[in-house]
Amino acid sequence: MIHSMTGYAVASAEITGGTLNIELRSVNSRYLDIQFRVAEELRMLESGLREAIGARLSRGKVDCRLSISTTATGPRAQALNVAALEELGKLAAIVRRAMPDATPMRTVDVLRWPGVLAEGSVSEMELRERAAELGAKAIAELTAARAREGAKLAGVIRERVAAMRKSVAAVAPHVPEAIAAYQEKMAQRLRDALGAADDERVRQEIAVFGIKIDVDEELQRLVTHLDEVERVLAKGGAAGKRLDFLMQELNREANTLGSKAASQAISDCALELKLLIEQMREQVQNIE
Repeated sequence: MIHSMTGYAVASAEITGGTLNIELRSVNSRYLDIQFRVAEELRMLESGLREAIGARLSRGKVDCRLSISTTATGPRAQALNVAALEELGKLAAIVRRAMPDATPMRTVDVLRWPGVLAEGSVSEMELRERAAELGAKAIAELTAARAREGAKLAGVIRERVAAMRKSVAAVAPHVPEAIAAYQEKMAQRLRDALGAADDERVRQEIAVFGIKIDVDEELQRLVTHLDEVERVLAKGGAAGKRLDFLMQELNREANTLGSKAASQAISDCALELKLLIEQMREQVQNIE
């Protein structure tokens, strides 16, 4: 299956006192470039996610955002910081000794004291386990999105390949006729320039010129390259670089065909082929 390098995925999972969120975005890139935007407390999860992404993707610039959103209720808001509570008790005892008549702190005052109500912390093991599960889910979703986009790109390329085959097939039967007509035209010009006495030289020059303007080999190579494009699409996998190389070869043959064109029909064919190749090249730039 052909994959695009463009895709998006988002996933979330509940953890102790909050929600772990992951967002993946990927766009075109010559190589695999993974960038992370994570809070410092989640930095230890980066290496595992990087490895998981690298195992599934071979090209593309991937932006990974990892965050925790806290909840207003639940264990995280109800947990007590025992150490802070004990420290507050010691401070209260010192105050009572120094000021026996001071009003004792009420429970609500204690709970409002900074640091007494501690946020329930998620363990590192839980974080790693949930991040691994969440990462696998998001990467699978991203890969599926890239596959759907890749199928569309492959369809567009196959349409252009079919159009190129049709154009080549239409012009190929007219090549010998076009060469003969052009040779006759050049022969007359040479006779006018060299004189009737040089017919042998005219025939030699025309024979050499006929070889130079024969585009049968270019048409055959175009068909061969188109066969290879379809083979690569059928094989699937990381095909972007191979297809990009084939686009260069197709363009080379189309340019040669245009430079050797012996008729307007062949010239028009070369121009049409170059347009179709450029359209394919634009799509290939998006393929992994």
